[in-house]
Amino acid sequence: MKFYQRFAYYLIGLVIGSFFVAAVLSGKDTRCNYFPNARVLNDLRNKPFNYSIEASRKLAEDWIDTIDIKNTLTYGDVDFDKSNIPYQKGKLYVIEGQTMRKDTITLRVINYSNKAILEDIIRKK
Repeated sequence: MKFYQRFAYYLIGLVIGSFFVAAVLSGKDTRCNYFPNARVLNDLRNKPFNYSIEASRKLAEDWIDTIDIKNTLTYGDVDFDKSNIPYQKGKLYVIEGQTMRKDTITLRVINYSNKAILEDIIRKK
């Protein structure tokens, strides 16, 4: 079998295989969360998210918005040295991120089995 014939068979198999993979994965909500940071943030985003009184008071100020909270829960970094600590019958996670105005913020989130509560928002200068 000549090279161009083998190459043609290879391309046909590649196209058919790509079609099947795309068909299988397109209908599912698949994510590849292998790293601990991505797994924690995904877990917090998929639970009902509530705000404590202190966090609600800080959200009423003009320097932060709920969009900043959502962006931090999507793109933030979990500080595992200060996180995964038993706290009020849940686990405390400390997440660092940025606001839209490039201010550095730290979120303290309590993760329960059925919900997540934003306990505090700390603004870093």
